[in-house]
This record gives sequence, structure tokens and C-alpha cells, in this order.
Amino acid sequence: MRHRGVFTYVEATTDTATLPLCRLRYVGSAHHWQVAIYRASHDDYQESIFPSGLPIGTCQDALDLACGLYLNDPTAWHDLRPPTN
Repeated sequence: MRHRGVFTYVEATTDTATLPLCRLRYVGSAHHWQVAIYRASHDDYQESIFPSGLPIGTCQDALDLACGLYLNDPTAWHDLRPPTN
């Protein structure tokens, strides 16, 4: 991870490469963050919503989202449920 202003950039590292996953935006609470998914095809970050349907979530939710997308494993989102109200 690296930090720049209100953003935290999350990357995965392998023996040979560093792969960008997502960018988190601090929105004033340690438990609420916005997420943008890295798009390799455009070499940028695209704002996203969480699988819960909300525009904010936890850091863990963001990591589950990014890893689920990049590893093609939607079961990574198994703990994320839409709000009931």
C-alpha cells in the first residue's frame, strides 16, 4: 500500500511484478471508504460501488471486491449482503 493525500493505493506483489488492484478514498471515517478499481486497459482507476450496492464500505470489503474481480472469484464477496432497509 502507498498513501497520497486522501487516497490509499492497494497493490499485489509477486516475485516478478507489482499489480495495482484498487484505490481507496478516505471519507472521514476509519470504517467508511470509497473504492475505485484499477483498469489495466486504461491504466487508470474507475470509481465503483461495493457488492452491497453502497458507495462506501470497509477496507476489507474493498480488498474482497478487487481480489474477487482480479482472481475471477465472486465467492470472495460471500460476506457482502445488500442493506435490508
